[in-house]
Amino acid sequence: MPYYVYAVRPFAQLECLGEHAAFRDASARAKALRAERAEQHAASGGAPPAERIRVMFAETALAAEDLLLQSREPPPPGDE
Repeated sequence: MPYYVYAVRPFAQLECLGEHAAFRDASARAKALRAERAEQHAASGGAPPAERIRVMFAETALAAEDLLLQSREPPPPGDE
């Protein structure tokens, strides 16, 4: 199964930024995108970006989007 890199914006807007066979490649791409976007916002003097860059492991892009849109509850306090 491939790893997908997504930009997650407010109001559940998703943009697929890439597909990678290995986690190492997907993680490196996500880190590079985060750094690039942070530099762009710092240079413009604006607020921090409203988007998040996420890596998802799924069979298809549709399955990855479904996982990104699912609401998850935080774990109970004290569980580590």
